[in-house]
Amino acid sequence: MSSYASPAAPRSSDVAGTLRLLAYLAISVVLIVSDHRGDWLAQLRGHASVAVQPLWWLAGLPSRLGEGLRDDAATRARLSEENRRLRNELLLGAARQARLQVEAEESARLRGLLGAAERGGFDVQLAPILDVDLDPTRQRLMLNAGTRAGVRRGQAVIDAGGLVGQVIEATPTTAVVLLLTDPDHAVPVVVARTGVRLIVYGAGRSDVLELRNVPLSSDVRAGDVLITSGLGGRFPPGFPVGTIAALRPDESRAFLLGDVEAAAQLDRGRDVLLVREREGE
Repeated sequence: MSSYASPAAPRSSDVAGTLRLLAYLAISVVLIVSDHRGDWLAQLRGHASVAVQPLWWLAGLPSRLGEGLRDDAATRARLSEENRRLRNELLLGAARQARLQVEAEESARLRGLLGAAERGGFDVQLAPILDVDLDPTRQRLMLNAGTRAGVRRGQAVIDAGGLVGQVIEATPTTAVVLLLTDPDHAVPVVVARTGVRLIVYGAGRSDVLELRNVPLSSDVRAGDVLITSGLGGRFPPGFPVGTIAALRPDESRAFLLGDVEAAAQLDRGRDVLLVREREGE
């Protein structure tokens, strides 16, 4: 028996793998040569790129939406802040305009009273208001002017609207004014329309005065303007005191009672005028 063995036959699986490899190599060579000559692979890649472009767009959509939302939020915040700033500027401008208008009107009234006082032979002195006491039982002003500035007791005090009251106390640097609305205050007046003499009393309210014991036969009516008469020597004649708002019979129906709207702005304003007779006249 011979000991020589013939070589083993190749396995079928190895042959199949080799054939596949050769086929892949052949296909690769064909594709490379074809692409080099006809550029059709570039066209295929272009078509593939176009085909997958929507997928790339969808993949980036969340990021773009997030950026858009952030931009919109920032824009809204910026616009809201701008609107708030513009509203504030508008309100401040309106407030400044209103203040300037009020100051212009008050200055015009003060100039008018100043002219009337000068024509009547009186000098006036501007005095700033330090404090106001409008308690119903005590109506006072404290002024930042005293005897060092020439202020004296009994001096009449007016503002842009009319009579305010009179000085009852004076220190070197301050003065106290009894307002004509004080319950203990009374002012002799005349009706500008008819010359009828009356007395106006304080009622403890900052804008209302009272008429008492007015004869039923008196020629007075609502709307009449009352001015100082000068009687008693406490107040110069001709300064506005108020306007009759209403008249009504008293309980006995023998006399009339009346409400008078004060001409002076007793609950506002920053300055008053002190009146004194001009020296040498």
